[in-house]
Amino acid sequence: MDVLINFFVGLHIIGIAALLGGFLTQMTAMRNGEARIVPAMLHGAWTMLATGLVLVGLNQAGHHQLSTIKIGIKAAILVVILGLAYVKRDEETVETGVVAAIGGLTAANIFIAVLWT
Repeated sequence: MDVLINFFVGLHIIGIAALLGGFLTQMTAMRNGEARIVPAMLHGAWTMLATGLVLVGLNQAGHHQLSTIKIGIKAAILVVILGLAYVKRDEETVETGVVAAIGGLTAANIFIAVLWT
């Protein structure tokens, strides 16, 4: 069971890397007012959601203690990220605030995961 959980943790990290990497590639474009939602952001967010749900299920099946408040907050942040990315995905250019919000919420999700024990 631990190997399976670790496999999905790896996939979860790949998803967050895609989401954060997509944001970081747009930082220069944000300065020029030409930012957009790149596919990596959307795919990374979906990957995080899917693997996060699998991880919750696997951990509960293995009778591990989970913080449902932490999981709920992280899921809510991810739903906001997905909503922003999904609604703005087809626009040629996106407001700087939208891309900045995606980056900030992604960073918040990372810090919640790492610092909240």
